[in-house]
Amino acid sequence: MAAEATPARMEDRKVDEGAEGAESSSDSEPAAGAPLDPTALSGSGAAAAAKKKKKKKKKKKGGAGGAGGAGAGPSGVPAVQTDPPTVPVARLFAKRSEYPAGECVEYSGANAFRTTSEEKRLLEQTSCESWIQDMRLGAEVHRQVRRNAQSKIRPGMSLTDIALLCEDTARLLIGENGLNAGLAFPCGVSINHCAAHYTPNGGDTTVLNSGDVMKVDFGVHINGRVIDSAWTWCDDPAKQPLLDAVRAATNAGIRAAGVDALLPEIGASIQEVMESYEVEINGKTHPVLCVKNLYGHSIEPYRIHAGKSVPLWAHGPQDRMAEGEVFAIETFGSTGRGKVVEDMECSHYMRDFDMQNPVLRTSAAKKLLAHIT
Repeated sequence: MAAEATPARMEDRKVDEGAEGAESSSDSEPAAGAPLDPTALSGSGAAAAAKKKKKKKKKKKGGAGGAGGAGAGPSGVPAVQTDPPTVPVARLFAKRSEYPAGECVEYSGANAFRTTSEEKRLLEQTSCESWIQDMRLGAEVHRQVRRNAQSKIRPGMSLTDIALLCEDTARLLIGENGLNAGLAFPCGVSINHCAAHYTPNGGDTTVLNSGDVMKVDFGVHINGRVIDSAWTWCDDPAKQPLLDAVRAATNAGIRAAGVDALLPEIGASIQEVMESYEVEINGKTHPVLCVKNLYGHSIEPYRIHAGKSVPLWAHGPQDRMAEGEVFAIETFGSTGRGKVVEDMECSHYMRDFDMQNPVLRTSAAKKLLAHIT
């Protein structure tokens, strides 16, 4: 990247040297008409028509996934997903209101009224109805892409092939359409001591081996509403407690989240669960530690890191979650020091929203910025 391209912030690969690492994360989620076949001609009418210049029929435009519209075809009947999945997920549902809601966690304690009050539930539904279906569609796309990848990833595959498997499937199922729908960021395939942000650059020949712990992290968006989620692959049963730890810690963080929740208290809930686990590898018992300098984060439209950070331990400013905000609860467990450093090549670039009217001196830098924005 050219030095002049200051508006792009680099996301280096995060490495916890000498450690195995696992990750888990979760978000706190068009009508496609087929062209009609030409009318069949027969008898003398067909012969006469054959002499005339045939006019090409215009194809009916299928609504892109980014439009967020109802997905059933012209017959009004939802499509059926293929195996492997290739049909845009929006076409699997007759209307937007049918997109799966996913798992809903009820409020408790002082915030229980947000669940029990019918008036409050209605107000919340009204306040988010303009965008919640976009997120639910994106979440269903992520689930289907993830399920397909989990069924196909095997030792011996290159990391490039794994990343492309996820990205290519996501592009199909999201109905990629410019800034209206598409990938939210490059697919990360980070192995063992590399905790996050490893996407193979051109020429990378790294291969997944049996026993590796690989964090697969990819995102999709509909109209800028980002779904950022990850899971961990490992075929070694001995390391399963590490995977169990991050899953349980993520769920604990989700339960602790909500309007007015203090971010350090969410971190404390994550740490308490994560560090109750241990894993035995090659006869040695390792405590599972939270990676203390990686965080979950708030998300805004078209902005993956929106300013607030969710720690993995009782640490940081006393910020609270506010009504209408969206967060990714991300947890990283490690058998090493529980701290990452920036290392290796850079493959992620992100727009710096605070930089206004940057001065770029080279055409390459200008082209890069134009591509990012």
